[in-house]
Amino acid sequence: MRMRRALCGGMAALTIGTGTVTAAAAPGGPGPTPPVGGTGRPATRLDGAGLQSALDGLHEAGVPGVFAEVRDSGRTWRGAAGVADLTTGRPVTPGLRHRVGSITKTFVAAAVLQQVEAGRLRLDDPIGDHLPDLVPGERGRTVTVRMLLNHTSGIAEYIPYAFPSIQGGPSGVSAQSLDDNRFRRFRPDELIALGLAAPPSGAPGATPGAYSNTNYLLLGTLLERVTGTSAVEHITRNVIAPAGLRHTSFPTGPRVEGPHSKMYEALWGVLDPPRDYSVYDMSWVMAGAGLVSTMEDLNRFYGRLLAGRVVAPSSLAEMRHTVPVVALDGSTIEYGLGLHRVEIPGCGTFWGNEGTVWGAGTVSMTREDGGRQFSFAINLMRWNGPGRPRPHPVDGALATLKGRALGCSMSEHP
Repeated sequence: MRMRRALCGGMAALTIGTGTVTAAAAPGGPGPTPPVGGTGRPATRLDGAGLQSALDGLHEAGVPGVFAEVRDSGRTWRGAAGVADLTTGRPVTPGLRHRVGSITKTFVAAAVLQQVEAGRLRLDDPIGDHLPDLVPGERGRTVTVRMLLNHTSGIAEYIPYAFPSIQGGPSGVSAQSLDDNRFRRFRPDELIALGLAAPPSGAPGATPGAYSNTNYLLLGTLLERVTGTSAVEHITRNVIAPAGLRHTSFPTGPRVEGPHSKMYEALWGVLDPPRDYSVYDMSWVMAGAGLVSTMEDLNRFYGRLLAGRVVAPSSLAEMRHTVPVVALDGSTIEYGLGLHRVEIPGCGTFWGNEGTVWGAGTVSMTREDGGRQFSFAINLMRWNGPGRPRPHPVDGALATLKGRALGCSMSEHP
């Protein structure tokens, strides 16, 4: 699920936290190299004061708490602004753990590519060869592993059917589904069945593709069939641990283990004040968006991935082959195999992902030359009111933060 622009009124504006810059080499990240295929002129220094100002501005615009880590050429800056708990006033800090949503997909994709390298899978295998019980018939013969990874399978998103109250209708949008499912334990196969039963989003292999969490639940099940172990255990052992990630894991229950923020969901203004959904059973989207991590770990992971230290260079090349995909918010993005490419005039080419779950949003991007990385998290989602999205101070503040994090001035970053 991707970040959306939206309206949230009445949020307190408390500015807490100062950023710090360290000169130690960014752990796990590649050293600075000449730009590769980027555009424009990337920044070469960290502006800690500007980054902290951008965090403060986002908090003042209405987000309860925001925290970030930015790396540039061996230097690291960490900062935070606002509160982790609106009731107690507990401040956010840069090292908090967070539900990182669809960033999970990059981890799943890396695990699948490792199986391709081992000869247990091929990217152009029909998924029906491996999951004939889940995807039978013509669809099983035409949808490939690659199409699941890059969202060109044409298999629909299941979330509108698992959470029917967020779809509106005569009675309007409500949080009933969110509350009903808070402690519900979904099985992947029942969610996959919802997506497969829905009208297809397109023909298999056609572009633009259509973003669908059903694709990644199928990939999680595929990993289980091929490896003989759970997808969570396999990804933990073969992707998370070798990358040296100390604070990244799939949750075993509804609570986030370790220091974390509450996560406030406004549901397009329906929940006023926003409701905390930090305690939630993530079985509704585990292999698609269930991961918990820190901003430090995310920068470490993408640095190592893009330096060819998680999958082989040939696999990384496959991951970076993008196609246009229509995201859940209606925008069109350039999506590869679990990787999102962003071209920023004046800044360069960035790779990474972003994600949301109820109450939590995260962005993590690494410049193509490896010299600039940023990850940041917010603890409020869907702040827009119902109907067509309209400008809100949070939207402008987010744009400012992204520009500073990328290393661009706002005149360079449209």
